[in-house]
Amino acid sequence: MLFLNNVNLFSYRLFFFLLITSVSSAISHASSTDVLIYIRDDVFEDYQSFIGNRDVLTIKNFSGKTIRRDVVDMIIAQQALQLGGFTSEFSYVPGKVNFRNTKMLQNGDLLISFDSYWKSDAQALADKIYISDAVIRNGEYVAGIYTSPYNQKTLQVRELDDLKDLTAISTPLWRTDWQTLHSLPLKELITENSWLSMARMVNLQWVDFMLMPFNSTPDKSFTMEKIHLVPVNNVAIVLKDSRHFVISKIHPQGKSAFIAINKGLQILREHGAITKAYTQAGFFIDPDQYNILNK
Repeated sequence: MLFLNNVNLFSYRLFFFLLITSVSSAISHASSTDVLIYIRDDVFEDYQSFIGNRDVLTIKNFSGKTIRRDVVDMIIAQQALQLGGFTSEFSYVPGKVNFRNTKMLQNGDLLISFDSYWKSDAQALADKIYISDAVIRNGEYVAGIYTSPYNQKTLQVRELDDLKDLTAISTPLWRTDWQTLHSLPLKELITENSWLSMARMVNLQWVDFMLMPFNSTPDKSFTMEKIHLVPVNNVAIVLKDSRHFVISKIHPQGKSAFIAINKGLQILREHGAITKAYTQAGFFIDPDQYNILNK
């Protein structure tokens, strides 16, 4: 037990050392006028791969191997801010941030989350954050039932009643996901707050499925390192909520960023750029081609 405790203590110290090192490195490379954005490392990796050497503000084609909903969110947020007159530059701090971002927004240590929030989650923080206009409108978020390619029981789902012998995984911290899954006739809904851990557990078939945005690959499968998940063919689940960018009311640039992003989102919406981006990324699907189990 003493050995295990020492190992755990070493692991925690190493984690915090690496976290502090990554933040310090990002800050040292940032201009004094740059706005620091904390972003999940796997999303940042796909973002960098998709952007390459291009200017993010000029991107109009959202087709590509590493594009996904999270990456589209990042690009649209930056384009909307710029169109609305917000001219500050951004520097990124990638890491295992997940729900730490929410606390940083509330404290004013983070200006904006480039990963959009469900409206139900954002409203719970409304005393500390501004909530932008919807970037994904209510009813537009249609998710796939993602599972291991070897999980034949899940791959055979065709109707709502087929879910009764299956397990799913999510977190109550994502209110809309959690409430949607709770409304389904599942065998069990398992709690896990780390998205990466969810994906790993489904990949290992410890859990039957998780809800995920449809991916941009031809078969809409998702691959990251040793994780490989596939959607059940021709079925989907609609998540009945809208998604929004959230901006800190405490951050000194919060109000100006909030005004700017709404102006920019309106311009992008009027030109059809938002719908086009999510469609090209494979996230928006043709609902007539799917059996939406909970419609």
